[in-house]
Amino acid sequence: MIERTSENNAVNGNVIPVTLDANFFFERAVRSLDRFQYDKALKNFRKAVEYEPENPVNHCNMAGILSEMGKYKDSNDILTHVLDEIDPTMTECHFYMANNYANMENFEEAERSLVTYLQEDASGEFLAESEELMELLQYELDRPAPLVRIRSREGVVEHDRARSLLEEGKFPQAVKLLEEIVQNIPDFLAAHNNLALAYFYMGRFAKAKECLGEVLKQDPGNLHALCNMAIFLQYAGDQDQLAGLVRMLEATVPFHQEHVFKMATTMGILGKHQTAYGHFRRLLKDEEVGGDAGLYHYCAAAASNSGLHTEAIRCWQMASRLDPESAVPKFFLSQMQQAQSEGRPLPPVSYNYQLPFQEQLKQWKNNTDSFTEEVQNNPLLRASFFWALRYGDASTKLQVTEALRWIEDDEISDVLKGVSEQEPLQEAALLSLQRLIGGSPEESVVQRAAQEPVVSSHKGPPEWKEDWQRVIDHMAAVMDRRLDAAQKRDAELLWKQFIARLYPDVPLFRHAEGWCAALEYLTAKLHGHPVTYREAAQHYGVSVSMVSRYARRIHQACGLTQDGAAADILPPFTENI
Repeated sequence: MIERTSENNAVNGNVIPVTLDANFFFERAVRSLDRFQYDKALKNFRKAVEYEPENPVNHCNMAGILSEMGKYKDSNDILTHVLDEIDPTMTECHFYMANNYANMENFEEAERSLVTYLQEDASGEFLAESEELMELLQYELDRPAPLVRIRSREGVVEHDRARSLLEEGKFPQAVKLLEEIVQNIPDFLAAHNNLALAYFYMGRFAKAKECLGEVLKQDPGNLHALCNMAIFLQYAGDQDQLAGLVRMLEATVPFHQEHVFKMATTMGILGKHQTAYGHFRRLLKDEEVGGDAGLYHYCAAAASNSGLHTEAIRCWQMASRLDPESAVPKFFLSQMQQAQSEGRPLPPVSYNYQLPFQEQLKQWKNNTDSFTEEVQNNPLLRASFFWALRYGDASTKLQVTEALRWIEDDEISDVLKGVSEQEPLQEAALLSLQRLIGGSPEESVVQRAAQEPVVSSHKGPPEWKEDWQRVIDHMAAVMDRRLDAAQKRDAELLWKQFIARLYPDVPLFRHAEGWCAALEYLTAKLHGHPVTYREAAQHYGVSVSMVSRYARRIHQACGLTQDGAAADILPPFTENI
């Protein structure tokens, strides 16, 4: 039996002395919790609070019990007291309050508390749980949360954006963002590595090596930096330093998937194709990426360049099965078969999952719409064009400059401004710039596209049909809650442009909701807002496949950019966290 006793009794040894303090009642509360005796647990936690009223943990324990008992408001009152009166640094209280508000179906307050937690909590203890709760709140509120930053992942959101810019070939924008990140977070090595790559792609080799030097100073064994340095040394022609570095890399067997891919692509670029082939084969055994057609092409390229023709054919055949709409594996299979029939080796194959540049120019020569779509949607192709403009021979530069004149894009405009100073490219570049800057800066992307002349056999304006207008009306009603005036206007202009491009062969639009969802999806992409087919489909109560199908039809007719169209292609160079 345990009871309170005096010092004299304790000396006699008749009873067990016990100290009634916060720890005593805390342990009793925990035992009650183990037996699901919430009332007793709450009573003991209250006693713990009485003994240590300035201990915020005791208050949070009591709030947790109240939440388990469904007394969410009482729980939040205690958590608010902790933040206001005891310890404002107990940021986890905001997370607990968010859950309580969500259970009370007060989703606005739940979102406010959760955003506060993410922006103030430095440890990120409940980051995974917060992401799940955020998804629930976005669904219930039918809009994304106004989250500016996540403190426990400081710089990560910005770095992900910079990586996307880099993979899309938007090097100046990537450099600006990455420079800010490394200035604010000097030990963010992944950002240093990607900044080095951005400088390299822009031809700023000295700055690129300086960035890598900073990484290797902090982490001499950083695999990404070592691989990037090897590539830089090869382009600089520094064979003495390169030889020793390559020997070290060839003896390295990376474990993590991202490191294996980095090593494989680096070995391919350095011409060590057999080593690259071995790494790509390892990746193909990984269930997470083994079904990627691009990866099979990389492996095929390494095999072909190593003289392993049977393996190359097998990999391209697999790529063709995984990606039947792509012309890339079919082209190289045809080239391999022709080379074998003529008894000659296949010329070196690029690791990029795309047709050779000259082959693409042939196909695009009389199809500028297809060319526009491909350049806008394929970041690897875009990057290769920019590289060719800066470092290709005169003939290649001239062909690329002439081809890019059909792409309406601010970044391409900036690149062509630099090229316009070079002879004999000046005239072609200036003609391209004249086309690019022909529209007023105040006009939106869709407005400029909608004002382009539409080639049609019809003489005179089309008669506006009821089913065409029904799409605009329904879209405006559903968008009203979420989109701003500019997005609504562009969605309507995009629909009118689509009708104009189809006219006079405009079909009857029976599924207005599906077309509305596709227009909202494309408009969001044009304005740089993250959105998925599934989200757009949910807004209008239609299937994901319908939104995807209709969006492709509008895209094909109007030649618009859909950011992220090549997101399933593994980025060959950039580094994650």
